[in-house]
Amino acid sequence: MDLRDYIKDVPDFPQAGILFRDITPVFQNAEAFNHAIDALTDATNGIEFDAIAGIEARGFLFAPPMALKLGLPFIPMRKAGKLPRGTRTVSYDLEYGEATIEMHSDAVSPGDRVLIVDDVLATGGTLAAGAELVRQAGGTVAAVAVLIELVDLGGRDSIQGENIVSLLKL
Repeated sequence: MDLRDYIKDVPDFPQAGILFRDITPVFQNAEAFNHAIDALTDATNGIEFDAIAGIEARGFLFAPPMALKLGLPFIPMRKAGKLPRGTRTVSYDLEYGEATIEMHSDAVSPGDRVLIVDDVLATGGTLAAGAELVRQAGGTVAAVAVLIELVDLGGRDSIQGENIVSLLKL
């Protein structure tokens, strides 16, 4: 199955000049969604990790099913102010703005190896911030896994030194 068939290009969203890659058709087709989860899980086979972190919002659609499939804990990395207990916080730049993500202070213990999952690697700011949250807690980023890597935006440069797994390079 070619997941590219389920990704729609949306020009000028969320603002002029941005080409948004809409992955909602993946979720609207159970076979495509299952294939995406299996493919992401298979692509990380051989990488040792103790937990899977998902970045809000669309990373939440891939990371929990992967965690369930592998019998591992899921760690939510959320937008600022959404978690109810003590948090670690990192702010970063997006290709069209700024944002902050947080995770619970006790979500990662020193020495934990964490796989960070998101939908798209664009400029890398969000994933670099997620990696920083893991490192602040004393954990190690085992790898970063994404459905799509937007190669022209150079996101790999923002998260140098990390093992990056991407299913599709667009």
